[in-house]
Parts: sequence; structure tokens; C-alpha cells
Amino acid sequence: MGFSFPPHPAELVKVSASLERVNSSVQERDPHVLPDFDSKSLTKSTSPVLYLPPLLSSLPHTLPPAIIVQSDYPPLVTETRLPDIDPASLSLHKALHHFHPVTSLYAETDYADAFNWSELELPENEERDWYCVVFRSKRKADSDGGPLYDADKKAHEEAVLNGGLIMYWYGAPDPNSGMNLATCIWQSRKHAIAANSRPHHLRAMKLAAASYEIYTLERYKLQKLQGEKGVSIQPFEGGEVGW
Repeated sequence: MGFSFPPHPAELVKVSASLERVNSSVQERDPHVLPDFDSKSLTKSTSPVLYLPPLLSSLPHTLPPAIIVQSDYPPLVTETRLPDIDPASLSLHKALHHFHPVTSLYAETDYADAFNWSELELPENEERDWYCVVFRSKRKADSDGGPLYDADKKAHEEAVLNGGLIMYWYGAPDPNSGMNLATCIWQSRKHAIAANSRPHHLRAMKLAAASYEIYTLERYKLQKLQGEKGVSIQPFEGGEVGW
């Protein structure tokens, strides 16, 4: 979508003010606290939710003893049972505290252009790929959201316990189009597949098919190259991503 002429300055002010409200509301929320995805809280939500697992997705307690990971963001020291956390993923975790959309029309904008990827910086000597999943959706006007929200809540808790989840971001439905966007960043495609095959996630997917007028899935690769500070969004073209 484009313009044949520059938008009126008043419209630019409206868009800028809308984005400022959206991003400030997200910053006020502790991103390490698991969101409450019950039907009452989500139906009243008008702001996106950024969730960054404070443990960077702990694995089952039967794995080797915990290690301590230092972070520049609260909590200052976090415990994780992941024996194989890599420095690049920890750097990404820190950078994603500043993650936000750059347009209020993020649900209808290309993934690479919808968020502030160009502002996220990692150490130059690090190199890695991560797996991104994007859900674009529009609820049916007469759908009963209660069972779906409850299933979503259990599916998200299940995904965190599964391991490998670096970020979850959930938008708010556009007041005009009704479109919305949610996205996850995983340490690897294998982690995402494992989470998506669990029972609560499968039930949520079945309920979504009956509750949404539009529900599409997109896959991308978040790439960080050695010698560069920035990251970029690349199309997923098959194969494994991450490790």
C-alpha cells in the first residue's frame, strides 16, 4: 500500500501519537512477567504485550544443575536450566527489551517493516540465526472467545516450559480493520516444532480455526552476521534454523 501524495501533516501527528501511546504502555509493563491470557484481561486490552521469559525458557528440572546468567535488565541475576545458552541469544534477549512496532498498522505491514529491527544491536563478533513465527488474525464478530483464550493461556505456559522461547509479542486488534498480529522468536526451529506439537497448543489451534475469520501463519529467520551490529529479517526457505 502506498500514497500518490504525501499524507497531511495532521494525519502524521495522529499516527505518531498513537504509536507513542502504544509503546509507552508496553514499556510500563514488566516484560518478564507471564501475561494473563484469560478472556477477561484480553478482551479489555487495547495495548500490545511484550513478554521476554526471564529464564530464557528453562528446560525440565531433570537436566544438569542451574547456571547463573548476568543481565543488564531486571532481574539483574536470572537462573536458567539451559546448559547451552549461547552469548548471541543472551545479547538478543537484552536487545529485545527495546522491541516495539514502528507503525500502528503492524498487523497489515510486512514483518520486516513493522518493527524496529534496525534499532536492535548486538556485539559485532556474534553470529547466529533465530526462528520467527508470525500469526495474523481477525476474530469472527460472533465468536465466543472464552474457550480459545483459556486454551491460549495454557498453550503459552506450555511453550515456556517446553524451552527455547526468547520472545512473545501480542498486538491489539486494529479498531478499524479488526486485524491483529502476534509473533514469537525461538532459539531454533526445533524448539518451535516441539512446542507446537504439545496438546494444549493443538487444542488452541483447533479452536482458533472456528473463532477467526482470518488466521494466517508466516515464518522468518532473524539473522545476525559477524562484523555487523544489526539484525535483519530474512524469509524462511526451509531447513533448520538455530541449533
